[in-house]
Amino acid sequence: MPLLPTSRYLLILLALATSCGTDTGDEPAPASVLPESQHLTLGNPSGALTDVNQPMNYLLMKPQYALSYHRDRGTPNWVSWHLEAADLGSASRQDNFAPDNTLPTGWYQVQATSYPGSGFDRGHNCPSTDRTATVADNSATFLMTNMIPQAPNNNQRTWANLENYTRTLVSATQEVYVIMGSYGKGGTGSNGAATTIDQGRVTVPARIWKVLVVLPVGDNDASRFTSATRVIAVDTPNENTVSSTLGHYRTTVDAIEAATGLDLLSAVPTSVQASVEAKVDTGPTQ
Repeated sequence: MPLLPTSRYLLILLALATSCGTDTGDEPAPASVLPESQHLTLGNPSGALTDVNQPMNYLLMKPQYALSYHRDRGTPNWVSWHLEAADLGSASRQDNFAPDNTLPTGWYQVQATSYPGSGFDRGHNCPSTDRTATVADNSATFLMTNMIPQAPNNNQRTWANLENYTRTLVSATQEVYVIMGSYGKGGTGSNGAATTIDQGRVTVPARIWKVLVVLPVGDNDASRFTSATRVIAVDTPNENTVSSTLGHYRTTVDAIEAATGLDLLSAVPTSVQASVEAKVDTGPTQ
């Protein structure tokens, strides 16, 4: 079941009790308890925890984004991030793809060399260009836990168009929440169809999806949701023949939830969720 907001508050209280209410005074909080993140303001879609006993739904919290990692697929289930004007600066693209050494000891770390030659791009979930405030922010997007094997035309045209459009929505008066993920097995890259790469250690997803939530700049974002809030949901095939026109792939949050088993926007009031999650956005996307 997804980790609902109330449950997260209880986890925080537990962490405080652990750090302040013991005889030793220096026992660490449980590994599964992490501070709240602005990147999970709208909810934790899979109830992910930083717990080695949940290898298929392992929560990684970065200053730049949050994600649920699937050890056996070698890719994230979803990545969630908040985007505002302050995130867009002048730092250049670092291109320093690297394994993520924050994964638990003994877990395979996907390498920078795991994708080249496979016919699939190292496809960012949280885009490099969404994190240009500092070099450190940009570098964080090149961790391999933020990557999926993505068909080149899907990555470089279809998703690039949506990423560029997303940044046009960000201004001094407007902010965006983004959740991206993938599901299924088997895509078609420049070398043809494949179900895995990296000697079977990385699964090629069949579908790639994204949900954008556009809000005026403000506080208490989840509670400011209304039935008029713009929510853009897109679900594309991971194929090199994919159209560059995103209008073909617009869908509903409800449909993505049905396909993935996730509970998106779980921190938003239930009555509002029912309204916005059933709508297909009709505004511009590129």
